[in-house]
Amino acid sequence: MAYWPHLYLLIFILVLWVLEKRFPTFMERLEENLLVLVITSIMVVSFGQVIARYAFNTGWIAALEFNTVMFSWLILLGMSYGIKTGIHLGVDIVLNAVPRPAMKFLSLVGAAGAMLYGLILLDSTWLAMLGVDVRGGAIEYWYKMWRIGLGQDELRYPVFFAEAFDLQPRVHRWLVLVILPISLALLAYRSLQAFWAIATNKRDMLISGHEAQDLVEENKGALKD
Repeated sequence: MAYWPHLYLLIFILVLWVLEKRFPTFMERLEENLLVLVITSIMVVSFGQVIARYAFNTGWIAALEFNTVMFSWLILLGMSYGIKTGIHLGVDIVLNAVPRPAMKFLSLVGAAGAMLYGLILLDSTWLAMLGVDVRGGAIEYWYKMWRIGLGQDELRYPVFFAEAFDLQPRVHRWLVLVILPISLALLAYRSLQAFWAIATNKRDMLISGHEAQDLVEENKGALKD
């Protein structure tokens, strides 16, 4: 397998790091707006399909596939965003029960585990150096789709676009699946950021497991009323 996708992903992460250092507010809003755009596209297509089907007895044949793709994009992008913002829910009963140094150590283990998880799914071939018999990963799968050039089942390029660039009618599968290596690279990157933030005492833990406890405290008098 060629290694240029690895290089491009590394450049992407480095550029992202530089941009977030120089324009933190803009980059944060950009990421949020991207997620909002994905959610909005799902809602618009779903609502449009209901109107088209029940009012005009028609519809977009690729609507289900489009929503499936967008929902997967939302999940994949949301993994790294949740770690970045600390909004992933988790069970923190052990973390809160141990002394602070132990809590910090366990939180570091969690962040390192999340980073390792992302790297293994991204490309597991590096584990061969440790004697583990593995192969493949998101990058290899994406590269295979790029090399073969398969298309999606229902999604089609606009006719004028396909004719202008001499493309096949169906949207290339590698274009849809490019989010897979990107999102896993972001997951590993955000986990590394979280690890450093925990190590430097800028963050307590990887998860936001105290949310349920806060809700109980806020509403403990509701039943009495």
